[in-house]
Amino acid sequence: MVGVSTWPALLPGLQAEWHINNTVAGTISGAFFAGYMVAVPVLVSLTDRWPARYVYGGSCVVLTAGSLALARADAPPLAMAGQALLGAGLAGTYMPGLKELSDRITGRRQARAIAFYTSTYGIGTSVSLYLAGAIASRAGWRVACAAAAAGPPVAAALMLLLPRPRASDNATCPEPGRRIATPPRFETVLANSHVRTYVLGYTAHCCELFALRSWIVAFFTFAASGARVAPSTSAALLNLLGPPASITGNEIASRGRLRIIATTMGVSGALALSTGAAGMIGGVAVMATAALYVLAIMADSAALTAGLVEATDPSARGTAMAVYSFFGFAGGLVGPVIFGALLDLGGGTARVTAWLLAFGGIACISLAASATLMRAARRSA
Repeated sequence: MVGVSTWPALLPGLQAEWHINNTVAGTISGAFFAGYMVAVPVLVSLTDRWPARYVYGGSCVVLTAGSLALARADAPPLAMAGQALLGAGLAGTYMPGLKELSDRITGRRQARAIAFYTSTYGIGTSVSLYLAGAIASRAGWRVACAAAAAGPPVAAALMLLLPRPRASDNATCPEPGRRIATPPRFETVLANSHVRTYVLGYTAHCCELFALRSWIVAFFTFAASGARVAPSTSAALLNLLGPPASITGNEIASRGRLRIIATTMGVSGALALSTGAAGMIGGVAVMATAALYVLAIMADSAALTAGLVEATDPSARGTAMAVYSFFGFAGGLVGPVIFGALLDLGGGTARVTAWLLAFGGIACISLAASATLMRAARRSA
């Protein structure tokens, strides 16, 4: 994941260098999720036929290509292509990696293992943000992008060296020569009302989360100007709150998963508005409010994914994860673009009213999802 947050870390500088508005900058961010959406139905569904680690290894090559393309970009079109490749590469590593893990662990340990796995997304994002900012400040942004290409080959080697599952692992993933004759289709998976509920929740979650991640460095550049810590470093530190929040949220959600997820989404919607308002104050208030906001957003991340796995038949798990990722990252595609468009509508990144409008927009999405999931929780009860 070392290259997946390079663009958000570099966004303020490249936006000024290329003279692009916030809508175009948000569209470049969204290209990452477009690449993910195109690739994920194919790559993740393949894990119902082939060992997921093979899909993972091949996708690491795509991740490397995306970082190298971004390093050569000199205008938005090539930057979008690089972002799309990075998204496609993540599509073939994130959920296939989770499939490989969940196929090896069953019972109560599975939900906890899923929580630990999904929490590493936040760690990867933090490392990516920090390295991009640190390398760019010393050697330039092109070197920062090129350096990120070194990570995926290491990840591929680690995954491909993983031994085959043993019978004692309770593994459900097929090995070569053991293909599933009729892989499940998207509509079959979506016929399950519980799966649909988790897909809806994840879509809203990703819309809000990736809007924040795409614009957080730019927001800190505006709200914390003059701070001693670089905005990309502040964003990286903030993302490190995600893993413990995700793990803790999953543990709490075991007492009433949908109800607790819906409540957490409502809290994150309120904190989105507070974060935008904190931009008027600046300083410590911005970091403190943004920290609470990240904790609230990430508290339902692993809980949603674990809920999906629990609600899905093991033979259709790969396809269910493909559906889940497709719609989730569709939200991730829309979120940064909406945020950028609202910034332009509000007068640009130099105006606090623009940030209030943008944060208010994603708050509405979170609050609407909270109300929908709460109704689903009452029906289930």
